Amino acid sequence: MTRSLLKVFESRKIAALLLLGFASGLPLFLTSRTLQAWMTAEQVDLGAIGLFSLVALPYSLKFLWSPLLDRYVPPFLGRRRGWLLVTQVLLTLAIGAMALQNPRQMLQLLALNAVIIAFLSATQDIAVDAYRVDVLEERETGAGAAVAVLGYRIALLLTGSLALILADRIPWQMVYLCLAGLMALCIGFTLFAPEPDPARTDIRPPATLADAVVLPFREFFQRSGLGMGLVILLFIVLYRFGDGLVGNMATPFLLQTGFTQTDIGAIQGGMGLIATIVGALAGGAIVGQIGIYRSLWVFGIFQAVSNLAYFALAQLGQNYPAMVLAINVENFCGGLGTAGFVAYLISLCNPRFSATQYALLSSLVAVSRDILVAPAGTIAKSTGWSTFFLLTLLAALPGLLLLPICAPWNKKPEMVGHSALETDEEDRSQL
Repeated sequence: MTRSLLKVFESRKIAALLLLGFASGLPLFLTSRTLQAWMTAEQVDLGAIGLFSLVALPYSLKFLWSPLLDRYVPPFLGRRRGWLLVTQVLLTLAIGAMALQNPRQMLQLLALNAVIIAFLSATQDIAVDAYRVDVLEERETGAGAAVAVLGYRIALLLTGSLALILADRIPWQMVYLCLAGLMALCIGFTLFAPEPDPARTDIRPPATLADAVVLPFREFFQRSGLGMGLVILLFIVLYRFGDGLVGNMATPFLLQTGFTQTDIGAIQGGMGLIATIVGALAGGAIVGQIGIYRSLWVFGIFQAVSNLAYFALAQLGQNYPAMVLAINVENFCGGLGTAGFVAYLISLCNPRFSATQYALLSSLVAVSRDILVAPAGTIAKSTGWSTFFLLTLLAALPGLLLLPICAPWNKKPEMVGHSALETDEEDRSQL
């Protein structure tokens, strides 16, 4: 059984997705947490540091220019790897340019540099996600999602933790120069990545930019039906809602319970990260064994029930073994859910429009993670922590109740292939 579970991970494309996941995660903290640490060390005003959160806006708006990556094909390395190469070269230069900045003297120029990095990073994410959709077969979607999460988390660990350790020994400008070198190494990852199977992706891109904007929507709803398509989009928003509520308030809860910042940082950033990685890898293997739809049932139930670990901790108070257990259980089940859910999103995308469709679907996930959870603090303040964590269990139920409609237990997802695509002439005639 172990050999069977691990066999799906043994391929060049899965290794490439691990490396590209790392490349995708590398720039994220360089315009957020790591940059904030540098600005704090340079004694920049806290108000200005807070406003730098707006730098991350391109990650939420990336669907606006994702059609460009579907429509236009670089003259080298194909439609997906070509865009990866372009963005990674530009990211290397942009991150390297941060080594020329001084937060105390050129704050506006630093902000502009950070926005450019965020825009290029979001564009790289579009290309990585589209490549993953194009390259993976159905049996590989779980493994592909799992290793991408693993690579992404490793990058966050390097840029969020090791970069700070390095900054205690060398100037921040040199830290960013080292990270630019690491970004340059990612160019080799793109060259190593195999080209998607022509049988799946030997299809013409949309004929016009208007087609690239309109056809992904029309194709999705034509394939699913308008009613079913809207239900699927609702399911995407709700499936991880309960888990998002817990993730949003876990740190304030732990601090108010009496645990120190060191306690939380060591457990969440260390053991919690490992638990997430193990959960994602296990989830990828399980998806390969039982399929995407059944995995969504199992992982969704695990995600919901894992919230009870925090409920138990709220009852026990400042109990270190219970804290360790709660964090690890929640992160492990979150890793399971991530692997299964990413595999589900991949199954919904047409390779012809994978950049646009995946960008749009992932934006819906962000709605649940970043917007719907906004009232969580007010709810916790009104109800108390114990009741709040019980409410997060209830918040997971709407997503679970949609499973029989969106992911029937005894049905397999229909991976969209090029054979089902219409011609450009047929597409344009229906615009």
